[in-house]
Amino acid sequence: MIGEKALKGFFKRNGLLLAFAFFLAVTALNAPAFLTVGNILDVLRQVSIVGTIAIGVTFVVITGRFDLSVGSGLTLLTVIVVDQNNIVGPLGAIIMAIFGGLMVGVWNGLLIGYLKFNALIVTLAMLSLLQGLTLWYSGGANVNVHNAQTTWYAFFGRGDLFGVPVPVWILLVGGAIASFALMKTRFGRSVFSVGGNETTSKFSGINAPKIVLFAYIISGFATACAAIIMGSRVMGAQSTIGQGYELNVLAGIILGGTSLLGGSGSIWRTIVGVAMLGFIQNALLLMGFPYYIQWLVTWVVIILAVWIDLAAKRGKILT
Repeated sequence: MIGEKALKGFFKRNGLLLAFAFFLAVTALNAPAFLTVGNILDVLRQVSIVGTIAIGVTFVVITGRFDLSVGSGLTLLTVIVVDQNNIVGPLGAIIMAIFGGLMVGVWNGLLIGYLKFNALIVTLAMLSLLQGLTLWYSGGANVNVHNAQTTWYAFFGRGDLFGVPVPVWILLVGGAIASFALMKTRFGRSVFSVGGNETTSKFSGINAPKIVLFAYIISGFATACAAIIMGSRVMGAQSTIGQGYELNVLAGIILGGTSLLGGSGSIWRTIVGVAMLGFIQNALLLMGFPYYIQWLVTWVVIILAVWIDLAAKRGKILT
């Protein structure tokens, strides 16, 4: 028989997943359309943008830092990639968006990794800067892709491959590459080491500032990829299109079990966490709850997940 201690350990590790499974069952009974193939693919397409960003931010959080600038970064880069589609074409626009995301990551990484500025303050300041740059660039006006019906750029956000939305493929392939880098390479081991104990990692020969810098570069690159998907899906952009995404990204990462204290986490668990949040929000809408309830539930999920994480770290959960 399974021992009591082992059973408690199982529930401690998988409590949120079990609660989510129960939630899915209850929702399916009250909203028959919830677990249909069409709805599942729609939800996965929707969460692919948040998930793509979350892949990059997971590296940052594992180092023990934060990146709250990704929502504004998504806004600016989406505006750029959409507007530049009409000027230099899709390829040039994509290159510009990726370059912009990398530059944001470099700047954040230099200030936080090498100059030792507080990550929360730096990324909040970057959030404000990027929002200002968006308004300056666009003049506050909406931008749209002129040849939305004929451009190959639509493939990234609206296309399907083997019956699965292309954004979902991008999320899964990106997740596989990121997971390999995090779990199977020296760089990945260094990310965990810096987050677990930065002082000790230095004595192990790890260049902590460089690891932090590259973590933010990865976050910036992931945000640029998400902006390419967003622009392709909407074929337009507004100066508030990425508003609130940093909250959903952080919620998905926390829900996936990545510790806010650094040193532990998983790319695939982040993707599962983002998907869980997406299905919860979708279920609330299907059951007729007002849209604002999503934000209240997201708050509850974040608080609960953070409490579990901190309690587990401090050994306050009974075993």
